Amino acid sequence: MSERSPAPGGLALVEALVNTLDIESGADALDTPAGRARLGVTEAGLPPARALRESLRATLLAHAGHPPHREVTPLGELLAGAPLYVAVDPADGAAALVPGDAAPLLSRIAAAVATALVEGTWTRLKACEDDTCHWAYYDRSPAGRGRWCSMQVCGARAKMRRYRAKDK
Repeated sequence: MSERSPAPGGLALVEALVNTLDIESGADALDTPAGRARLGVTEAGLPPARALRESLRATLLAHAGHPPHREVTPLGELLAGAPLYVAVDPADGAAALVPGDAAPLLSRIAAAVATALVEGTWTRLKACEDDTCHWAYYDRSPAGRGRWCSMQVCGARAKMRRYRAKDK
């Protein structure tokens, strides 16, 4: 839905997971084999992937100053089960937090969140305030006060609703 460029680094994975569900149409990319394969989710892993997605969405809404869209398992509780370790490159001594297991989505998301937290970019990943959208986007505005995934779509709708409400 958004014309914005993807979030930087590992946050692109978080953004991609949250944006697998189009709330307005109800289309869920995780319902398709290609959509699951893109994120490394198996059919058996669908329930936890969906729970993670909605917990992330609630957190991204909080980043934008909005209440959760529904009751969800707190993100910290979900991420607590993710095995991570610090990998150090022997060539240059660079360190990175990496998943402790080969591919599970939970560990990759946990590593992305932890890295973004250290880099100071975590709270810039937000969810659109429009109730029919809640699409994830990376807020690149100088003040970090973006409200919509798309000014041309969700922002225009919100401004039009406010305008019409004034006329009543």
